[in-house]
Amino acid sequence: MKDDSAVDVLEDLLRPGLKAVFCGTQAGAQSARRGAYYAGRGNRFWPILHDIGLTPIRLAPEHYSSLLDYRIGLTDVAKKTSGADSLLRPNHVDKQFARKIERYAPRVLAFNGKRAAALALKVPGPMLDYGKQVRMIGRTELFILPSTSGAASRFWDAHHWHEFAHYAGSAA
Repeated sequence: MKDDSAVDVLEDLLRPGLKAVFCGTQAGAQSARRGAYYAGRGNRFWPILHDIGLTPIRLAPEHYSSLLDYRIGLTDVAKKTSGADSLLRPNHVDKQFARKIERYAPRVLAFNGKRAAALALKVPGPMLDYGKQVRMIGRTELFILPSTSGAASRFWDAHHWHEFAHYAGSAA
């Protein structure tokens, strides 16, 4: 697990005016090595973004910065660490996470998995449900989606991603 207090493993892809920001837990080992979000072999992130119509083409992880063309951003709740989520500890969470979301104020923040949401919202994962949440961060609405990680395949359900695309698409 990388832990370098001076450098983020993956740079945030954030700017004002985004309709959606996807938020993972931390960069996986493959993503850290490749310097690209959701770069693990079994990760469904890039195919599902295209399948649900949020991108007109299927992007490769190395082209993640082109998501800004579609008003989509990326971040993680832990920026200084990488590796398996099982190694992530609450003290790894970016203490400025909520302020960062308030600053950029995307219309909706979609957590890629309950673990990311649980860490960011300080709520136990079993108490969270998939879908649109009642709580917000500043003016940003929150959504929890099943993780696209291959390690979380037993929880995969594309239905929630399709619901999110319909919801986010209404923000265009």
